[in-house]
Amino acid sequence: MALKIVQAGEAVLRNQTSSLTEKEILSSKTQTLIGEMRETMREAPGVGLAAPQVGVSLQIAVIEDRVEYHAKATPEQLAERGRKHVPFHVLINPRIVAREDGGVEFFEGCLSVEGYTAIVPRAHRVTVEFLNEHAEPVRVEAEGWYARILQHEIDHLNGLLYIDRMHPQTFCNMENYERLWKGLPTERALKELSVG
Repeated sequence: MALKIVQAGEAVLRNQTSSLTEKEILSSKTQTLIGEMRETMREAPGVGLAAPQVGVSLQIAVIEDRVEYHAKATPEQLAERGRKHVPFHVLINPRIVAREDGGVEFFEGCLSVEGYTAIVPRAHRVTVEFLNEHAEPVRVEAEGWYARILQHEIDHLNGLLYIDRMHPQTFCNMENYERLWKGLPTERALKELSVG
């Protein structure tokens, strides 16, 4: 069953989430929630979804960047973003344990800030430790778009939205993004919108 995705302004998106014990992770309640989050993310469609986005203040996120989501991007855009297929997986109690200095800037959206986008600086490479849906420890070293997704979802678990990290001058609705900036180098948007 797909769940309702809450939008910016809901307090649950701004609260610190609670971590889960092994027993809680393996409970039928949590396993059902994970399945519903997967279905909700795919139906949206999105590449990630955190529990606060469905009104649940727990440290759970699901991620999946499916190949079919890449169809609208050119090979050059995919290469520039470092975007590749990421199979479905679950992050529970995640933490970023290493982050590359410097960063990359691209337009980013969010299922809880529906209809808008902005340029957001993120680290190009991160190392994340978390538990999977079986309460097993996992360590991932990610770069490019996958690293961006991880940072975005972990921000949700800490009460942050991309609008807290964006270049405010670049915030626009999707209609203007499609009309004015899609397909153009990020540097051009930053320059024309007088960022920096």
